[in-house]
Amino acid sequence: METVRPQATTQSRVLEAVKASGSYRCETGAEQKAALKLNAKGLIRRDSKDGFLWYDPDAAAKAAQAGEGGDGGSGAPDTGADRLPQPVETTEIVVRRHDASDLLATVERARRLLDDGDVIAARMLASAAYDQAKLAAQYGERFKAAEKLVGKARALQADALLIETRAKIKIAREWDAAQEAGTGSKGGRPKTVPDGNSFTAADTGLSRKEIHEARKLAAAEERVPGIVERAIQARIEAGLEPSRANLRAAVGTASATKEERGDNLYQTPAEAMHTLLALEKFSSLVLECACGRGAISGRLEEAGYTVSLADLVDYGTADRFGECQRVEDFLTSETLPERPDIVTNPPYGALLNRFIAHALKVHRPRKMALLLNLNFLCGFDDDDRNFAMDENPPARIWVFKRRLPMMHRDGWDGPEAQSRMNTAWFVWELDEAEGYGNATEIRRVDWKDFMPETMAEAAE
Repeated sequence: METVRPQATTQSRVLEAVKASGSYRCETGAEQKAALKLNAKGLIRRDSKDGFLWYDPDAAAKAAQAGEGGDGGSGAPDTGADRLPQPVETTEIVVRRHDASDLLATVERARRLLDDGDVIAARMLASAAYDQAKLAAQYGERFKAAEKLVGKARALQADALLIETRAKIKIAREWDAAQEAGTGSKGGRPKTVPDGNSFTAADTGLSRKEIHEARKLAAAEERVPGIVERAIQARIEAGLEPSRANLRAAVGTASATKEERGDNLYQTPAEAMHTLLALEKFSSLVLECACGRGAISGRLEEAGYTVSLADLVDYGTADRFGECQRVEDFLTSETLPERPDIVTNPPYGALLNRFIAHALKVHRPRKMALLLNLNFLCGFDDDDRNFAMDENPPARIWVFKRRLPMMHRDGWDGPEAQSRMNTAWFVWELDEAEGYGNATEIRRVDWKDFMPETMAEAAE
């Protein structure tokens, strides 16, 4: 078994990573402290715009003298952030520089370190290579460099991500083994291991949150060996960026395990529906394509709408006429002849972006209202998310300024918790030109303002 070697100081690891690749992002508090000490010694310098990015001043000076980059005298590496769009030829030089032998050598060195068992150093080098390759690919896309060059940068990014992920998994496993053996510090003072032979999360180069995420990746690999590599390769084959965020989504490392999530059914609270129905009007026929046990469709029917029911799972849910739901995968569904509006609380997790993009591309409803985490406003790594929010933006977003009651998993019989999720109704609506427009109106609402009197009194 490869062994994590905590005896190397954080300072030496940070310095080695900076010298090896020219720059390094210090993500943890321990790394930042080490970087500040190295900075005080004049060994590394901080980027003027990114406080987490540190670089080798000697390498930057040599590059500036050779005309290979620099910022015209500050010594910071040229990230291109202040430059006007460049001709394709200049951009391709930038991409080649990031994609050249030095970056390839860094990836290969990280691979060798991982094979040799120095997983901490391997993770740090792979992380630096990932950031550089990501930047190269972004440059190429932004300035329309040759597709071959962008593909090369993405391939290097994929290699670095795979090495980084494997190193993180090994670190997490060694950390857990040390915890079980009593040689890993659980934090606090004094140290839990009195002889001083313990090592902390900071010694591994990962934060406790990163160790937790690495554990979930390790669990996914144990369940389905090779899933990490296949997920990364699938992004490359699809011509998409192999990012850390997409890897987590593809592998399925959400907070709850698949067994815990079950069918991913979270019943929509009545408070959300009372608010929506007070603010929006729909066509007479509405499609509820993730109907669950009828939390949304029941409120729609009470308001006078006819609801077409469907779900991936057969819950036996029926409409007011006694017709049972269809059992179908919405991701492969075709629009109904009546082209109904859509109102649903879609499945969160890895399928969410595809679910919404499919609704907009294939069904193209006149109006669609989805109850979503407010975080859906953010994100740029997923093409389906960008399609739904940038190319076909919602007309309105009704943000709940007071959090909705907790949506517990179907069958949950544990203690009732308070919700920590900020949610909103995202409403897409076709305009006269049969498009979804190019602007979004955001309004804040309080669901308590739309409650029926009996429910409002019960909530007091």
